[in-house]
Order: sequence, then structure tokens, then C-alpha cells
Amino acid sequence: MANELFNNGSHICVKFNDLSDTDVSSSAVQSNQFLIVSDGHGALIDPGGNMTYNPLIMGMNKYFHFRKLQYILASHQDPDIVASINKWLVGTECKVLAPAIWERFLPHFCSVGNTEGRIIGIPDKGMDIKLGNSIIKAIPAHFLHSEGNFQFYDITSKILFSGDLGASLVDHDLAAAPVTDFQAHLPTMLGFHQRYMTSNKACRFWATMARTLDIESIVPQHGRAFVGKAMVNQFITWVENLQCGIDLMTQENYKIP
Repeated sequence: MANELFNNGSHICVKFNDLSDTDVSSSAVQSNQFLIVSDGHGALIDPGGNMTYNPLIMGMNKYFHFRKLQYILASHQDPDIVASINKWLVGTECKVLAPAIWERFLPHFCSVGNTEGRIIGIPDKGMDIKLGNSIIKAIPAHFLHSEGNFQFYDITSKILFSGDLGASLVDHDLAAAPVTDFQAHLPTMLGFHQRYMTSNKACRFWATMARTLDIESIVPQHGRAFVGKAMVNQFITWVENLQCGIDLMTQENYKIP
């Protein structure tokens, strides 16, 4: 099911949350894929793996013909983010923008030669990506969770596509609805963030940066979105104070089995 996050007639942001038949008890984690169409130009954010490729083509055709795709934007290198890259490179003439430190790893998902001149490395400081008459900003989110990690901020919709930061482990039929009760939502996020985010230091740096953006929604790659400035601010404050990753490690985690 396509869930329109923003649509002003010329600029559309669409979330797909149920393209793979997964739930929290299945063998594959639920994931969201995103399409931005601006003045006839299209970009996919974190298009996912092979199980989402065909359903995503069918779902996005209501808004944009997949063969005209201009960009794939990859927040990091994980298979649920970009394992389908070979099919997109064969089926379209798109370029793939991905963190520069993972640029030479992505060809391992592809047939030999398919990535020649097609992958653009995003430098650590981030960059502006022109799409039609709009801009998508690649925002540094290093170590949240990947070493080279980016989020994508759409300046027209004011949506921050936050990758794994903000992820919640819920069934795909629940992922379409935004969070309405932050405290009740916490159990679906906490364990994931404690394990997959690197440290509170990275969280604090991110929170300071995020507060400089005019954000209407934070939409992660797994689970439910945070919509409205009050909910966005509540999430940023939670991240700022999160103890996670190496903060929680002790010698007990480093013992010979």
C-alpha cells in the first residue's frame, strides 16, 4: 500500500511499508521504501532487497514510471537498504548515491561492470542533491548505526528520512500509522537502538544538528513515523539522552565462549 506523506501537486513523497510479506515474527525484518517525485524527476530512498523489487515497481508506477528513475539514495550499505541495486541498474539509467566509504562495497551486490560510472560517493560532510526544482540534503548521521551513514532531508516537504534511527519493530500493517503515544511506542524502539546505535556521543551530535533543521516529520526505514513538531522534538530529546552501543558494553560482553 502506498502512503502519501506529502503531495502539493508537483512534489510528492510516498512511503511503501508492506511490499514484503513480513512481520515481527517472520524471517525478514519489516522495512519501508520511499519515493520522491519532484516536477517529473524521481528518486528512491533505500529501495530494499530483492523481495521488494517487483512490488515496488508496481507500487511506484501510479506516481512515476520506474524506467525514468534518476536516483537511488542509499543511507548505508545493508542488504535491506540496497541489495536490489543490480536490478535497478539493469532496469533503469539511474545513478546510485551512497556513502563514499561504502562506494567500493556496493559492487558486490552487482554483476561485473554494472556499476561503472553509476555510483556517486557521498562525502562525509554530506551534500545537496538536486531533484527537479527541489533539493534533497544528504545529512551526516555517522555511526547511527553504520560507520558511514546518511539521512535524507527533503527541503520541500520538510521530511527527514532517518534510516535506522527511529526504527521500530512492528508488523507491516502497523507501520503505516504515525506514532501518537511516544511512551507507549518506546518498547518497539528501545532494544533495537540500544544494540544498533553506536554511542550516546553520536546521538548527542546528531540531536544538536537535527535541531537546526525545520522538520515536520521524521520517517525511519523500519516501522512508524514521527509526525508534527511536538512529536519530532520528543524523539530528538529521547535520542539525545539515549545510552546505547558501547555505552552499555562491559567486560562480560567480551569473554571467550
